[in-house]
Amino acid sequence: MSTALVIGANGFLGSHVTRQLVADGHDVRAMVRADAKTIGIDDLDVTRYVGDIWDDDTLRAAMAGCDDVYYCVVDARGWLRDPAPLFRTNVEGTRNVLDVAVETPLRRFVYTSSYVTVGRRRGWRATEDDVVDVRRVTPYVRSRVQGEELVLRYARQRGLPAVAMCVSTTYGGGDWGRTPHGAIIAGAALGKLPFVMSGIELEAVGVDDAARALILAADRGRPGERYLISEKMISNADVARIAAEAAGVAPPARSLPLPVSYALAALGSVKSRLRGTDERMSLEALRLMRAECELDHAKAVRELGWQPRPVEESIAEAARFWVDLRNAKRTSRSQM
Repeated sequence: MSTALVIGANGFLGSHVTRQLVADGHDVRAMVRADAKTIGIDDLDVTRYVGDIWDDDTLRAAMAGCDDVYYCVVDARGWLRDPAPLFRTNVEGTRNVLDVAVETPLRRFVYTSSYVTVGRRRGWRATEDDVVDVRRVTPYVRSRVQGEELVLRYARQRGLPAVAMCVSTTYGGGDWGRTPHGAIIAGAALGKLPFVMSGIELEAVGVDDAARALILAADRGRPGERYLISEKMISNADVARIAAEAAGVAPPARSLPLPVSYALAALGSVKSRLRGTDERMSLEALRLMRAECELDHAKAVRELGWQPRPVEESIAEAARFWVDLRNAKRTSRSQM
């Protein structure tokens, strides 16, 4: 078995990568920030390194003797009014890690990218060959594109054995940090989602399946290549319905028409400019929630041997996670 380092092991995807590596019998190192919430990996037998992506000494120590590095760090706050933190983490932070990685004789550097780096247009089924037009995207997407381009450039020009995994929206249990898309499942499963936004479709994948794709890429991925990791496109309404059914509650009865969602998003953008606040409901955030076309994951199937489950199963698992967590909290309070 190999020695693997997961940078960002406490995150949603990073924790699932870490868990699967441990289950597979690998010697696993987990790098996390000093203030990170690590409940998703606290029960695992891993060697922990405490530091962030700017801590060169910790990065070198954590990578020394490693076969594979899984990079699972991202600032996904696409709603920020000031996008500078996005570029600092997603581009400059990635560059700093890459500069340390090229000094280390790795077998593979597996980089968690995003499906938003792939060019998509309506009526088209996108593949890894489709290039996004950065002139027409949000600052968040630009930061992800620039981060991925850095990784692939280091692979081409500096010999880093890196692969870029373009992962779509991930669903599943163990969402301890309550991701924005996980919050929709939580709301539906707990009967607290007042409405769903109609006309919203997302490319989606189970978080366990995405983690498995990253691990397969360490064995079989071709350096300098990128792989689309997404199971299918699914509507926001279907996500809420599946979650509610898995939890045994009624799905949200009301839907918000797409024009109304855009009107509310426009108001959020105006509020952000006038008040200088970060508004989660903004035009940029809404654009990120809409998938322009389907993605073709045939390359990952063909080259990595990836076989994802239907994402509906992972959505149901996520719903049961939130219900179990709520019940555990109720039991704990009743015993106090």
